[in-house]
Amino acid sequence: MENIKGKVVAITGASSGMGKAIAIALAKNGAKVVLGARRTAELQQVIEEIKCEGGEATFSQIDVKNKADLTRLVNTAVKQYRKLDVIVNNAGISQLSRIDELDIKGWEEMIDINLKGVLYGMAAAIPIFKQQQSGHIVNIISTSGIKILPTQGVYAGTKNAIRTIAEAFRQESDGNIRITGISPGFVKTDFANNIKNAEMKTAIQKGMEQIAINPLAIANAAIYAISQPEDVEIGDIVIRPSKQN
Repeated sequence: MENIKGKVVAITGASSGMGKAIAIALAKNGAKVVLGARRTAELQQVIEEIKCEGGEATFSQIDVKNKADLTRLVNTAVKQYRKLDVIVNNAGISQLSRIDELDIKGWEEMIDINLKGVLYGMAAAIPIFKQQQSGHIVNIISTSGIKILPTQGVYAGTKNAIRTIAEAFRQESDGNIRITGISPGFVKTDFANNIKNAEMKTAIQKGMEQIAINPLAIANAAIYAISQPEDVEIGDIVIRPSKQN
């Protein structure tokens, strides 16, 4: 874990769930974390928890749908800590429905957050990484898309788009900027709360109650990827409950 100590890590969607778990775990291992999310009260609680444990953290209120907010997040890191080592693009949303139900608003929301939000995070961080000649992009994706299921078409499409973009970036990179994708299955978070389709919301919540794993498992995967030596790149990690189909 010596490779984690002193690293500056920006994290989106850091006010709860996997983002919060990643932030706390990294801070415990000596990273300086810069948290971004829309809910400032929750962000402040995470910051206080980290500082009570002796960690270093700050935050910026952001909405990943706004490109300028991601720029402000990474600039907060550079201004406070004089560098940025890692960006964790964690913010995401799911609206599950049959395609012929035409939830166009839900499609646009997923594209704006799951796809464009990640691209905005990458676009904000890459110029800094190029200037430093080092950096690491960690995208939190999903097992959705690895296995295609009804009602998950557009959601899975946004996730598979990130996989495609990341692989292209990996091949384009000279090795100074690494890229990792972590694809979680069912995890104990409030992720289902935003699902508008009542039937799908109930189904997802039931699955979470029965088999979901602790978000710390995802945090540990992030730590594993980030702690590698500079000449080692962890490409893709799939992490799911052992009972998940």
